[in-house]
Amino acid sequence: MTQGAPGPDVALLDYEMSNLRSVGKALERLGARVRVAARPSEAVGCDCIVLPGVGRFGAAMERLSDHGFTGMLRDEAAAGTPVLGICLGLQLLFDESEESPDTPGLGLIGGRVERLRTDRKVPHIGWSEVTWAPGSALAPPDGGPAERTYYFVHSYVCVPTDPGDTLGTAVHGTPFVAAAGRGSVSGLQFHPEKSSTAGLALLGRWLESVRAGMAVTT
Repeated sequence: MTQGAPGPDVALLDYEMSNLRSVGKALERLGARVRVAARPSEAVGCDCIVLPGVGRFGAAMERLSDHGFTGMLRDEAAAGTPVLGICLGLQLLFDESEESPDTPGLGLIGGRVERLRTDRKVPHIGWSEVTWAPGSALAPPDGGPAERTYYFVHSYVCVPTDPGDTLGTAVHGTPFVAAAGRGSVSGLQFHPEKSSTAGLALLGRWLESVRAGMAVTT
């Protein structure tokens, strides 16, 4: 999406476990109309949903439930609404997490979340290059390493049941899933809103894919 292009309408979920300001400003800079939603009724009519997140898996799932978002997210994903998870938001899309073994995730992507096992320092904090799966709509079309390098802050990683749900990988001593998706649902382990030009361009490509889907259904 080019800067200043109109729409789409984005529901940015506020469940008290995320930094909404930087994500919202990045989306608005790309022309999206951002609606911060603290309950499902405030997201009604939006074209897509962004689920950011920081903190612990179990606490985040509890907050999502308290705000009434778990059922809404499952219903919207089943209806084909584009959903994008960011950082912890990606992990919440999965079935379960080693971090909170008694707490089920949203189950929108099959698999589990495991601690990043590496001989490098954990949490992984810093810039890493992502190798994108062929055909991924999130991948830069012809970019070099600078266009594929993003900012990570995490200790856990997602392990999809179906390897085909892996959209991108990075390396921190060992390879790990940097992006995953199934159907209209996708997520990023890194922070695109903190990833300079490369991150902004990626969010633009996601918004463009939302717009393309809107054009098909109208």
